[in-house]
Amino acid sequence: MLRRLFVCFVCLACALPLLAQDRSHDLQIAFARAQHLRHGINASQWFAQSPQDYSAARTSRYTDASDIALMARLGFDNVRLSIDPAPLEQGARGADGMNQEFLARVDAAVDDMLAQGLAVQIDLHPESSYKQQVRDNNTAVDRYVMLWRHLAAHYASRNPDLIFFEVMNEPEVRDPYRWEGIQDRVVAAVRQAAPHNTIIATGPNYSDIVDLLAMHPLDDGNVIYNFHFYDPHTFTHQGASWGLPWWSYTHGIPYPASESSMAAILPQVPDAASRFDLENYWLDHWDGHRIRMLIDEAAAWAGENHVPLICNEFGVFREHADPQSRVNWLHDVRTALEADHIGWAMWDYRGGFGVVQKQDGQPAKADPAVVQALGLQEK
Repeated sequence: MLRRLFVCFVCLACALPLLAQDRSHDLQIAFARAQHLRHGINASQWFAQSPQDYSAARTSRYTDASDIALMARLGFDNVRLSIDPAPLEQGARGADGMNQEFLARVDAAVDDMLAQGLAVQIDLHPESSYKQQVRDNNTAVDRYVMLWRHLAAHYASRNPDLIFFEVMNEPEVRDPYRWEGIQDRVVAAVRQAAPHNTIIATGPNYSDIVDLLAMHPLDDGNVIYNFHFYDPHTFTHQGASWGLPWWSYTHGIPYPASESSMAAILPQVPDAASRFDLENYWLDHWDGHRIRMLIDEAAAWAGENHVPLICNEFGVFREHADPQSRVNWLHDVRTALEADHIGWAMWDYRGGFGVVQKQDGQPAKADPAVVQALGLQEK
């Protein structure tokens, strides 16, 4: 018995340096590929965020090949492609359990992006009801892991330097230990199906910086970690009908704010408690310095753990925002990310936070001030 234990110990001791070498090699790959994700854009509300209509008629006119070409001309080097898992699992499905007609349309978009020299983040982006099932039901986790196994196998034949797999957008799992277990299972399934691709992992809940800081890096070295940045939501989500109810009252909130500018804004909010929240936006002195300090915390986590990091969502809801204030905030976030060598992807291309104005089936027109704030220039 002692002899057997001794032999096992010797074998383990010999294997550990090899495992360390493998992880170091995988980390080098992840760091190198993160350079393809420096200046990105989110292609939203196309194959996700539209549960009422994923028809071919709608997706073909919402974003098309000319839009993808414009993304490349604007200087973006990657696209985060949001995909709702629900339509992948509905309708007529093939042997791999996925809706082949819907998947073929996604494939066409992915291949158009690759043809333009753009890297692609395959982002499974479920609705909240789907996430709730994964959060609360182990059978739903099994189904989600199986879906990822099939999807990763489907895209494994494309260039692994340019195809990235993101486990889930903003998982909304408040228990970090449960999310860690779910993410570990997905990563293991993806790695079996697509051994050469880089995976994008995230923290629990809404992928905020605090969620990132709660994470433990995965054993898999070929992983890039991400976070989202919308602070302060009082500014970035002004006029939004989701989130805090009083946001819908607000418009024209300045960034940075002055005491006099906030005095003119406060009467927009009818109740005293919400006005107090809005006033704290000014009292908290949100500016480029504060944003840089927060993003520095994310960069420090990545440095301490020796892993690559990206921010693949940040933006301002534009319908009710002062255009110059929106540009100011985008510039401050973008420059803070770049100062910390963090690649980014703005939210979004043509949606409520968009970089272009576009009507379905019509050519898109980029907002030159936003393009400039992102440090880009249309070619």
